[in-house]
Amino acid sequence: MTEIYWWSHPLQFPLLGLIQLLPLLGAWLLLWLRERPLAVPIGRLFALAELGLAVLLYHQIDARSPALQFAEYGELIGPFAYHAGADGLSVLFLLIAALITVLISIYGLVRGLADPGRLLAVVLAVEGVLASMLVSLNLLWFVLTSAVEIGLIGYLLWRWAAGAERSLAMTRYYQFQITGLLLMLAGVVVLGWSHGYTTGRGFSFDLLDLAANPVVEQLRTLVFFLLFYGMAIRTPLFPMHGWLPVVAEHGNIAIAPSLLLGVKVGIYGLLRFVLPIVPEAAMQWQPVVVAFAVAGVFYAALIAFQQTNLRRMMAFAVISHSSLIAIGVFSLDHAALQGAALLAINFGLAATTMLFMIGFVYLRTHTSDLTALGGLFDRIPFIGITFLVGGFAIVGMPGTPGFDAAHLVLEGAISRLGALVTVAAALGNVVAAAFLLWAFQRAFLSPPGEQPAGRGARPLTEIEPTSRMEYLVAGTVVTVLLATGFYMTPWLDLVAASMDALSLRFGH
Repeated sequence: MTEIYWWSHPLQFPLLGLIQLLPLLGAWLLLWLRERPLAVPIGRLFALAELGLAVLLYHQIDARSPALQFAEYGELIGPFAYHAGADGLSVLFLLIAALITVLISIYGLVRGLADPGRLLAVVLAVEGVLASMLVSLNLLWFVLTSAVEIGLIGYLLWRWAAGAERSLAMTRYYQFQITGLLLMLAGVVVLGWSHGYTTGRGFSFDLLDLAANPVVEQLRTLVFFLLFYGMAIRTPLFPMHGWLPVVAEHGNIAIAPSLLLGVKVGIYGLLRFVLPIVPEAAMQWQPVVVAFAVAGVFYAALIAFQQTNLRRMMAFAVISHSSLIAIGVFSLDHAALQGAALLAINFGLAATTMLFMIGFVYLRTHTSDLTALGGLFDRIPFIGITFLVGGFAIVGMPGTPGFDAAHLVLEGAISRLGALVTVAAALGNVVAAAFLLWAFQRAFLSPPGEQPAGRGARPLTEIEPTSRMEYLVAGTVVTVLLATGFYMTPWLDLVAASMDALSLRFGH
C-alpha cells in the first residue's frame, strides 16, 4: 500500500493559516462596520486578497510531487490537533472557492440585495471555513468545520431567500445536511477507535495515521458507507438528493447555491479522505456505487425535462452531472480520477455561471417559471449567451474545461468498468445537453407572445438591458471558462501527481 508523505515547504510565514484566517478577519471587520458605506468595498478587497493568496499558493506548490506540502501542525486537545497541508488537489479547489467568492461580491451588488455588508460578511466566513476544510488533514476537523459551513449557508439560504416557501426549503436542507453530518461523524469515531485498537496508540483522526494503518477488516464496509453517504448528501448524489430541488426553488437563487455546489466539498472529501483510508471497501462496493451513479445520470436528466421552473431544472442538472463525476471517482483509474477532479471544478464554475444568469433574469422578470419567460434574448443577449456557454461547459462541449475532463472520465471508465457503463454515461450526458438547450430556447428564444402570462412576471418591454456590472460578471465567467477550456494543461498537471498517488492504491 502506497504511503502518503508530507513535508514542510520553507516559507517564511504560515501561508495555509493565512488563507484560512484572512476571510474570517474580513467577516469580523464587516460585522463591526455594519452597513457603513465602506463595508462592501472592504469586503470585496478581502475577497480579492484571498484570491491572490490562492494564486500565490498555486505558484509555490510543487505540482510534480504528490506530497502534502506547506505542512502546519499544532497540538490542541488530544486528537483534536490542527494539521494542515496542501497538494495540487487542494490548490485546485481553493482557487475555485476564491474565484466564486470574488464573483459573488460583485453579483450581490448587481442584485441590490438587502444588508449587503452582512451578506458579504457571511460569504467571507463561509470562504474561510471552506479553506479550512480544503487544507485540513484531520478528518474530525473536516467534519466539524463542515457543520459550521452548513450552518452559515443555511443562514444565507433563509435570510436572502427568493421563494415563497423558504421555511420548507430550510427544513429539507437541515434535515438532510444534519443527517449527513451525523453519518460522517459516526464514521470518523469508528475510524478513530479502529486506529487505537490496531496500533495501541489511542484515537487519531489524522489522514496520515489513518491511511498508514488499515481499518479493522470487519469495520471497513461500515466506515465506507458512513463516510460515503455523508459525502453523497453534500454533493448531492442520487438517491440522496431530495433536499436540493426544494432549496433551489424556494431558497436563495445564486449566492448560497454557488458556495454549496460550486465548491463540491463532497467530491473533495471522497478523493481526500474516503478512497485513501478505506481503499479495499471502495473496490468491494465499486459496482454498487457505479450502478446507482448511472441510474442517477438518467433519472435526474429525465426529471429535468419535466420541470417548468428554471431553478428546479438546474437542481436536477446538478444531480445528473454529480452522478457523472461519481462514475469517474469510482472508476478508481488514474485518468478517471484526474478527470473527476477537473470535472468537479468545471461543473462548479459552470453551475455558478448559470445560477448567476438565472438571478439576473429573476431580477428583471420576478419569475423563474419557463412558461412565463421568452424573448429575453432580444433584451439581454449577453446574459443569454453566458447562460448558453455555462450549459455547454456542463455537458463538456469542446472549448470548455468540461471537454477534457469528461473525456478522461470516459477513458478511465471504459478501461475499468467496460463499454456498457461508459456508453450509458455518455448517453446520459447527451440527454443533459438536450434539456439545457431546451431551457435556453424556452427562456431566451421563444416568442413572448406564445407564452402564457406568469403570475408576477413583468412584460418584455419593461425589462432593463444588461448593466455594466452584469457585463463584468458575465464576461469574467465566460473568459475563465473559455480560457481554461482551450488551455487545460496547467490544471491537468496540477492534479496529476496527487491522482497518481491515489490510483496506486487501486493497482494503477
